[in-house]
Amino acid sequence: MVETTALADISLDIREGEFVCVMGPSGCGKTTLLNVVAMLDTPTSGRYSLGEVEVSNASEARLAEIRRGNIGFVFQNFMLLDDLSVYENVELPLHCLKISRHKRQARVREVLELVDLQRRAKHRPLQLSGGQQQRVAIARAVVGDPKLIVADEPTGNLDSHHGEEVMDMLTTLNQQGTTILMVTHSRSYADRASRILTMRDGQLMSDTARVAA
Repeated sequence: MVETTALADISLDIREGEFVCVMGPSGCGKTTLLNVVAMLDTPTSGRYSLGEVEVSNASEARLAEIRRGNIGFVFQNFMLLDDLSVYENVELPLHCLKISRHKRQARVREVLELVDLQRRAKHRPLQLSGGQQQRVAIARAVVGDPKLIVADEPTGNLDSHHGEEVMDMLTTLNQQGTTILMVTHSRSYADRASRILTMRDGQLMSDTARVAA
């Protein structure tokens, strides 16, 4: 049996309001890093705090509670529920937050307008283009007003036109104050970020702040 270290001796501080991109070859630990930050994976050693909350030794129930109120997810393959409408997909996280029906309706309308999909509210995901599906996924990620959006190659299954649409949306959300941590293989998309992390073999090789043009 060969033991593999997914992440090794990484020390990282992401500040509120940053847009951080993670780059590196396949298998270097990018997704594992995102999963640890998003509390989907638990590190075997070390410490991790989200804001003032130390989560390293929290129970699964406590981790789920923290995620619901603080983190939104955007996946490469959208992860939408095909048997629900656009509206219902976006509304879903608000049920977990126990928000009243009236407030849910107002918030879902607000975020669908943000991603310019209010006219597609009754459509099913399979009736939409890939770019539209990813915009639904972004709406679902932000509907609960999370402090952090974790995006794992959100443009990976999109053509360049729809990829630019998604990046425009993430850039706008960041400008509005949302912290974003995103994995990408695209240098041009990474250049949208305020900071670029480069990984190799589970290690952080460089951490570069970008100067706004």
